[in-house]
Amino acid sequence: MKVVILAAGIGNRLGPNSDNKPKCLLQFEGISLLRQHLDNLSKSSVTEIVIVYGYQKELIDAEIRQIMTGIPVRTVFNPEYTQGSVVSFWCARGILQSGEDVVLMDADVLYDPDILKKLLETPKQNCFLLDRDFVPGDEPVKLCIRNGQVIEFRKQIDKDLVFEAQGESVGFFRFNPAMAAKLADRAQYYMDYGKQAEPYEEVIRDLLLSEQASFTFEDITGLPWVEIDFPEDINRASQIMKNLRAQQYRN
Repeated sequence: MKVVILAAGIGNRLGPNSDNKPKCLLQFEGISLLRQHLDNLSKSSVTEIVIVYGYQKELIDAEIRQIMTGIPVRTVFNPEYTQGSVVSFWCARGILQSGEDVVLMDADVLYDPDILKKLLETPKQNCFLLDRDFVPGDEPVKLCIRNGQVIEFRKQIDKDLVFEAQGESVGFFRFNPAMAAKLADRAQYYMDYGKQAEPYEEVIRDLLLSEQASFTFEDITGLPWVEIDFPEDINRASQIMKNLRAQQYRN
């Protein structure tokens, strides 16, 4: 199993809170998000970790050199990192075509390690992670469920869509080799037809809508996590990290 971590973005919405660094280098309790990802993955059976980066890549390189994982870590540079996340997804097409299961992760997420463990150990194919405990609005990327099946995956949901349950996507996914290869082909289509500004989630959504029965989900409701896009997310991430540390000490 290979892991792709998307870490190319600038993080403009954080303003001065980012200290002009990539979001994956934000620190909580003295540990960067990137180090937390790599530390958590080092406890798994993952065979390779690939980090797609762009903005301030030298800082990320320096952080990687300080982290011992026991798992090969490789970087892929996206020189067009200002164009949109679908470009970073396209840059990972070689890994998606590797013939192995692929786990895709957003780099700007702080989370309970049990969330990642659930995704890595699930027997389900082409798996989303669903959190039913979320605040509705325009920002969360939503998953809609009907008859136990994911039927929609997007920020903006059609008001006429009929579903039984809805939750937020964590931003971590697992794909089997066949689906990963199809996603690589679809990402190429986006590049060929000038759709670089689209979020990479649209590539996944296209395959979901055409092959709904091939996709599954794991429910991680109750496990804490936060995607760090805005200054207030930093405060929430800090509290989550403190709680996780306190829980580790109690155990």
